[in-house]
Amino acid sequence: MGNCMYGLCDSFGCSKNTNIRLKLPAVCFIWQIAMIILFGIFVRYNEESDTHWIEHKKTKRNLSDIENDFYYRYPSFQDVHVMIFVGFGFLMTFLKRYSFGAVGFNFLIAAFGIQWALLMQGWFHSFGTGKILIAVENLINADFCVGSCLIAYGAVLGKVSPVQLLVMTLCGVTLFAIDEFIILNVIHAKDAGGSMSIHTFGACYGLAISWVLYRPDLNQSKRLLGSVYHSDVFAMIGTLFLWLFWPSFNSAICSHGDGQHRAAINTYLALASTVLTSVAISSLSKDKGKLDMVHIQNSTLAGGVAVGTAAEFMLMPYGALIVGFCCGIISTLGYVYVTPFLEKNLKIQDTCGINNLHCMPGIIGGIVGAISAAGATEYVYGSEGLSPYIGTMFPMVPRLQGGHQAAGLCVAIVFGIGGGIAVGTVLKLPIWGDPADDNCFDDEVYWELPEDEESHSVILEYNNHMRNKHQDV
Repeated sequence: MGNCMYGLCDSFGCSKNTNIRLKLPAVCFIWQIAMIILFGIFVRYNEESDTHWIEHKKTKRNLSDIENDFYYRYPSFQDVHVMIFVGFGFLMTFLKRYSFGAVGFNFLIAAFGIQWALLMQGWFHSFGTGKILIAVENLINADFCVGSCLIAYGAVLGKVSPVQLLVMTLCGVTLFAIDEFIILNVIHAKDAGGSMSIHTFGACYGLAISWVLYRPDLNQSKRLLGSVYHSDVFAMIGTLFLWLFWPSFNSAICSHGDGQHRAAINTYLALASTVLTSVAISSLSKDKGKLDMVHIQNSTLAGGVAVGTAAEFMLMPYGALIVGFCCGIISTLGYVYVTPFLEKNLKIQDTCGINNLHCMPGIIGGIVGAISAAGATEYVYGSEGLSPYIGTMFPMVPRLQGGHQAAGLCVAIVFGIGGGIAVGTVLKLPIWGDPADDNCFDDEVYWELPEDEESHSVILEYNNHMRNKHQDV
């Protein structure tokens, strides 16, 4: 059956070679061996995950095992980990014939990315110590880093090969680590939930790559660029996992106590508010008021993105509701108007609409963070409560911190767009085994499918070929 498929492809004039039998295994083996060597040289357990914890806890006020950071962070780590591997993966299964690629390549990207992220983030944050000491918080930060690459994947879903995705991830993690270090450690901006460093950077990175990899004849695969009933149901499972665990995502690395507590509350409320306005705009956008599942799957999450930077600030419950209210409207309108505009006028083919779910809400989140920081007062925060949110490395006033927040947003945009253009240029080289314009959004290209599905794909391709042939006549 596979030979039949290749024969049909030859008769249709497919010029690209999608055989990755040597390329993909070579990249996977070489890079994984490199990870083993680098981990052996640089990575060790930190004091709370090492056997010397027994001695350490005696020298630190007789700490008990329950005060080990694992017991504070691991529940949040579990939630974030599920979001990365299940939430993001299933959210992208909406395409009618690309479910294997959505979940499977998401799995591949994340598994490789977390290893490289532990190294890259460790080198930046452990600079000068000679070793990277890891614990559960490092695992959370690695998941965050990978999240930005999965966001970028959404823009090119169905249009690139797994080898290209691995290269995207290698470069994306590297850029993220630099971007994050500048935002948090050089500019000293606050970004607990990653509106700037994760969502804005990841979306700009993916959109820039998509712009460079623009396919003028992608309409040849238009028949597969859509959903069916069951694929939308699977995608909605991803939405619900993300929606439920987003409070953990935004609060996972906040300081213990009120900051983490407040971040979860603000995210919880923003997400709830976003659902109602997303549904409202979705209904208003259709002649008979019917709902579009694309809006419900994606725009309902925009509040969680937008509240990320300011999640631990004194945003106030009504403020979180306002952020969610506005983002539900903006994100849904983005799917209705902005996505077609980007493709028609800017040549950006955004498969998953990451501009509407991550880029615009991420920028809004950066702006909300800057305003919240600039408007912070001792009356609201208290004399001791204000200092953690207006810089810790040198004296800073709220207005100046607001400027640093705005600068952090600019850094994320510049790194995302600049890095995406550079990486996209590399990915455009004809060596990666990417699909032809008439063969995108189809699992058949890179996956062994059950025989009935494979037969269906061959018949579909043949019928399409005959239809085009008759039209030409």
